[in-house]
Amino acid sequence: GFYFFYYAVVGAFMPFWSLYLEDQGFNYQEIGILSSIAIVTRFFAPLIWGWLADKSGKRMLLVRIATWMEACIWFMIFLIPNNFQSVALLMLIFSFFQNAILAQFEGVTLFWLGEKRAELYGKVRKWGSIGFIVGVFGLGAVFEVIPISMLPVLLLCISFITFLWSFSIKEPTAAPVAQKKLDTIWPIFKRPVVYSFFLIELIMLFSHAPFYSFYSNYLSQAGFSTSQIGLLWSVGVIAEIIMFAYATFFLSRWSWRHLIMLCLLTTGLRWLVVGLFPSSFVAQFLTQTIHALSFGLFHMIAMRVIFQNFSAGQQGRGQALYSTMWGIGVATGSILAGHYWDQLGGDIIFFAAAASTLLGFLLLGGLPNKVELPSSNS
Repeated sequence: GFYFFYYAVVGAFMPFWSLYLEDQGFNYQEIGILSSIAIVTRFFAPLIWGWLADKSGKRMLLVRIATWMEACIWFMIFLIPNNFQSVALLMLIFSFFQNAILAQFEGVTLFWLGEKRAELYGKVRKWGSIGFIVGVFGLGAVFEVIPISMLPVLLLCISFITFLWSFSIKEPTAAPVAQKKLDTIWPIFKRPVVYSFFLIELIMLFSHAPFYSFYSNYLSQAGFSTSQIGLLWSVGVIAEIIMFAYATFFLSRWSWRHLIMLCLLTTGLRWLVVGLFPSSFVAQFLTQTIHALSFGLFHMIAMRVIFQNFSAGQQGRGQALYSTMWGIGVATGSILAGHYWDQLGGDIIFFAAAASTLLGFLLLGGLPNKVELPSSNS
């Protein structure tokens, strides 16, 4: 239930926030900066929250504080001036708290699932994808009837429900309690499998930045309605759900190196087709199915890398590092995409995103070339 409502907020925010900003009179360069601010605190916020979680052992308490603050931010948007500086400050505060939620809740989930995490994680996590679909597809239809300026009202309502729902989940009994002294994670990060994976993640998310920040605007410019835009975003998440259900089939047969090579190849192909056929619904539909690999499978590998390499007392910071790399990649990519969007056009930006995935192939050598079985590291 918590995954459902958390991702319903993401599904309402991610596809429609840039359209909301455009409706409010912001230009593409400003939208790129504001979109990146919503992500930029991932440079440092997850590590702060991860340290607090590992130090205090109160992961769900931190999640509740963060969801409450998220709801407060969407209320505040009605009280501040509608200018770039005010919205930028609000996005900075919003993202600082929003980035606390998922990394710590992923740790809570993995601790609660215990020895069955490899078998059950995808089945639990898919409810986040379902929530995203409800958010994106539902609001896509709603915005055919009401103006997109109502987006903050809807975000406020869903965020408040997420906060209330968080009280239905207790602190995991298997997780470490408060720790006086934390083990350093630097020796873990120096392992080839760990630093190679996180650097590939940085490259992957850099390539995703134009998609996360401007895909809705790109489709809108090509003549798609908000319902069609919502449907296309939903297709990607449906593909992601299917991957969560069947990821074990891939993970038990092929090595992380081969699977991430597949993720990089298909992601590059995805952005190439997005740039080549902006007006083709069929082409955009097909590219969205690749989200099963470029996010779904990649995320499942990430959870295994983190849980197998970071100890139980390091899980908060391990998950936080994953979020930090996500933030650095998307934020830098969003700023660059926003800066050059009007000069080069959306198609060239997506071609550049496709080319950037090739950098990931330089790091594949650090990943294991044999099938990695889930361990019980806890």
